[in-house]
Amino acid sequence: MTNTELQQRKDAATPRGVGVMCQFYAERALNGEIWDVEGRRYIDFAAGIAVLNTGHRHPKIVAAIEQQLAKFTHTCYQVVPYASYVELAERINQLTPGTHAKKTAFFSSGAEAVENAIKIARAATGRSAVIAFSGAFHGRTMMGMALTGKVAPYKIGFGPFPTEVYHAPFPVPLHGVDTADSLAALQTLFKCDVDPQRVAAIILEPVQGEGGFYAAPQDFMRALRALCDQHGILLIADEIQTGFARTGKLFAMQHYDVLPDLMTIAKSLAGGMPLSAVCGRAEIMDAPAPGGLGGTYAGNPLAIAAALAVIDIIEDEQLCARAGVLGDRLKERLHGLRGAVPQIAEVRGMGGMIAVEFTKPGTHEADMAFTKQVQTLALQQGLLLLTCGVYGNVIRFLFPLTISDALMDEALAILESAMRASATAHI
Repeated sequence: MTNTELQQRKDAATPRGVGVMCQFYAERALNGEIWDVEGRRYIDFAAGIAVLNTGHRHPKIVAAIEQQLAKFTHTCYQVVPYASYVELAERINQLTPGTHAKKTAFFSSGAEAVENAIKIARAATGRSAVIAFSGAFHGRTMMGMALTGKVAPYKIGFGPFPTEVYHAPFPVPLHGVDTADSLAALQTLFKCDVDPQRVAAIILEPVQGEGGFYAAPQDFMRALRALCDQHGILLIADEIQTGFARTGKLFAMQHYDVLPDLMTIAKSLAGGMPLSAVCGRAEIMDAPAPGGLGGTYAGNPLAIAAALAVIDIIEDEQLCARAGVLGDRLKERLHGLRGAVPQIAEVRGMGGMIAVEFTKPGTHEADMAFTKQVQTLALQQGLLLLTCGVYGNVIRFLFPLTISDALMDEALAILESAMRASATAHI
């Protein structure tokens, strides 16, 4: 079977709304590499959109799944519980920021975690309104889309969305919005649109993912915490993309000196298996009545087994430190290209959560065409990259943190080649 044949079958059998970036089809993968059905190899800097911090098919994850597979695959935890669910909840409660009493519930997808975090916040506060930020991505469900601060392609044609969701600008100094601007916008919301006493939660990504890998400034996070405390609002940290060593710490909120009330986690939690969670203050997590949380597949035992292995791998292989080492190498390479690639507007990121933003030289105008060309040329040379940002002018790097030094060097050489060729073509 060829890629072309599979593409024809895909077009006939699946809807266009399921957008697919690549026109080749995976046959196998290992750590930082994917091979297609025709035998071509690709270096994977997408990692299933931040799902594979521990790489493809880590042997410890494979072994954990195989061991669980020999026991049972499904009971529905809410019908017949199992010890591994409880063990993983205990470990998450211990590892997430803060020493206060916590509880954790498991779900299947990041969007489910976000939906349930909002449910929990509303149950705990008796309030209904929620505030999110421009550029945010919180999922493709109806509430997830309502919270998401990016219209195309996520919201087009799907409204109306759930009410009582408000947006404020996320502080991005590169785009002329600083902490003071964002805080002023929140005060305007409170004056013009929603009484703060009706707001259940403020939700944000400590480092925006789809929005462009912009990190929340320290003073902004502190101000949000103070604002939430002032008005009895819960602060929800969406760590779905930032969690599990990606930013150089197990969770991005560990870079800040304030604590969230609730956290949503998913993606690299289970090394490729579908699993998500909400972890939060015990008294808040206990607000919903029995039966109010859960799901048929929520906390699937195979995924739970994988997640327990992921936590061990991160600790044993020191992947938090590894993220910083790899991220520094990438940033150094990108900064070294500034003279040859005038389109580089900013190189940024925490740990291994790195991005480069491109603008037209001498301007602040986003250069989406240049960004797309870099991505296309890199793919032609066997390097898989993802773009992001409200303007589509950011390349984000999500290499497995287990990638070898040799493979990282090969990938950086391809990246440099693609950037230099694109810059020459745009002279």
